[in-house]
Amino acid sequence: MMTCYAMMAEFRDAESLVAAARECAATYRDIDAYAPFAVEGLSDAIGFHHDRTSLVTLLGGIAGGIATYFLQWYTAVVDYPINSGGRPLDSWPAFVPATFEITILGAALAAFAALLLLNGLPRLNHPVFEVKDFELASRSRFFLAIRASDPCFDVERTRRDLQALAPLRVVEVLP
Repeated sequence: MMTCYAMMAEFRDAESLVAAARECAATYRDIDAYAPFAVEGLSDAIGFHHDRTSLVTLLGGIAGGIATYFLQWYTAVVDYPINSGGRPLDSWPAFVPATFEITILGAALAAFAALLLLNGLPRLNHPVFEVKDFELASRSRFFLAIRASDPCFDVERTRRDLQALAPLRVVEVLP
């Protein structure tokens, strides 16, 4: 016996999707929405909270900057000190350009890694890809899915709740 991954409803327009998402958010928490373009108010309607990508990006930048500055300082002061024209060994203005560049590189690499990992990528297949006509989510249709991992999820109750929102159709998504 196959377990259900989610219950999915298909809507004709963005307004119907947002209204349905608001209705479902009162009961369910594990909600996904699929639309061919960014829909204003949809993220708030499904209860999307800010992710940690910006924090990981900041930490990656800080780590890159500190590591680069430390490497330059260690090389110039401890490992291979060269007295050039009586200048101090720890001449921080000379360290700024490389530190800045690697700070930006560290932030960019951390953001890239965070986006991949926090979005669960790379994922070559997803259960919703098997739903008939789901490819229309990138062209003209709007889908709302309530995952079975939701504590309030019950196949029949969720199907009735979605049917009450007047979708084009409601389908069960199998894993």
